[in-house]
Amino acid sequence: MASHKRIIQGTVIKKAGDKTATVLVERRVMHPRYHKTVKRFKKYLIHDERNETKVGDTVTAVECRPLSKTKSFRLKEIVSSGVGS
Repeated sequence: MASHKRIIQGTVIKKAGDKTATVLVERRVMHPRYHKTVKRFKKYLIHDERNETKVGDTVTAVECRPLSKTKSFRLKEIVSSGVGS
């Protein structure tokens, strides 16, 4: 019974409370009329159990059951360390 879980990759832009980080995910899509690649952004709250992320880090997160009203992703790994605080 293998279920597909979404994996997102983005940059930590904010440490939001205890064990929570805000991640900005950028995706590039083709504009329907002008056929130019444009950037689309979305922010996700991810669960960081050990408080190991810092602002500026690039992380991957995996979808899980809802942990709160807005948080349903868990930290999978820190891809690269940022220069933030």
